[in-house]
Amino acid sequence: QITFGSVFLGNVPVHTEVHRCAGQIHGYKGCIRDFQVNNKELFIIDEALGGRNVENCNVPICDYNPCRNGGTCTSDAENWFCECPKLYSGKLCQFLSCEENPCGNGATCFPKSKQDAVCLCPYGRSGILCKDAINITQPSFSGTDVFGYTSFLAYSAIPNITFYYEFRLKFQLANHHSALQDNLIFFTGQKGKGLNGDDFLVLGLRNGRVVYSYNLGSGTASVVSKPLDLTLNIHVIHLGRSLQKGWLKVDDQRNKSVTSPGRLVGLNVFSQFYVGGYREYTPELLPKGSRFKNSFQGCIFDVQVRIDKNQEFKSPGTPEGHPNDGRSVGQCKDSPCSLIKCRNGGKCIESGSTVYCDCLSGWKGAFCTEMVSVCDPEHDPPHLCKQGGTCVPLPNGYTCHCPLGTTGTYCEQG
Repeated sequence: QITFGSVFLGNVPVHTEVHRCAGQIHGYKGCIRDFQVNNKELFIIDEALGGRNVENCNVPICDYNPCRNGGTCTSDAENWFCECPKLYSGKLCQFLSCEENPCGNGATCFPKSKQDAVCLCPYGRSGILCKDAINITQPSFSGTDVFGYTSFLAYSAIPNITFYYEFRLKFQLANHHSALQDNLIFFTGQKGKGLNGDDFLVLGLRNGRVVYSYNLGSGTASVVSKPLDLTLNIHVIHLGRSLQKGWLKVDDQRNKSVTSPGRLVGLNVFSQFYVGGYREYTPELLPKGSRFKNSFQGCIFDVQVRIDKNQEFKSPGTPEGHPNDGRSVGQCKDSPCSLIKCRNGGKCIESGSTVYCDCLSGWKGAFCTEMVSVCDPEHDPPHLCKQGGTCVPLPNGYTCHCPLGTTGTYCEQG
């Protein structure tokens, strides 16, 4: 029986207290590898705090195929290391795509799979890893991507719109039926948290019509336009509010007006001014009465605002015209896929400034240049290693390295 606070392999240091039931304790002679405690792997040499009379086994470490996720093992007489494929890192290439973020310039990293990442680019950046700078004069929004994120721009809160404001803007719709269905154009709110009772101002598209709504704290007022004339390439919106009364003009349609319910006359909003989408966009995050299920699909440009009828229109932002934040916003009519070539049948997918390769079955990697290993989670059919067993690829098939307490071809036996 040995009592101590640490784990010792092979033998026990002289100063450690030892109680022997019978006989003499001898140190272990041989090689130890794949050391696990409660299914957690400990790296015997790297994590050891001390030791003596320990040397390398004669078996080269690379013969055990320690590298994961397609890493290549290289060793000499004393050292070994794993050369990892793109988007993998760690001593054993064990880190998944976003655990050590490969994306640059503050991009949002999203794991396309357990192995590959997609970088959702911030405003002003594009490319596979968002390293390319782009100049945006007419922002292009791509709606909600397949990962559930929206493209958006966020400007500083617009001051002094309590009692009066006017907005005007232009937009060009993407050639998709969904671009007309339920899409946010811009939003600002009292707290921006979507709580019932928040003052808010919102503009969007619903069923082919422009919807303009605001709430001064005593109920929602809404104006809905006639259906958009889809033969027009560019649409023009002009809207405003003075105290309780609001109005909306779309293209050449007649001016439509509405009066806010209740007695309150002031709009109190403090959140950023969001264009095209929302930072953490889900309908539940927008106030009741202003929820749109999707973000904008197309181009929004020449957004301007004034807070007095005698003032000139100005672009939002501080400094003027400059957003504070944004995601997956491209330049109108530019295609980031023109700079990307996906291999082995992969398809280039673009979402604003965000771009990635959608690989065919059997391929992975940023450009679909890496074959899916038999041990990768994407492999079809999946490997059969059970109970935390580690799948290790072989020239013909694979083998399972079983955790302590399990055995069998697939670690299926206790």
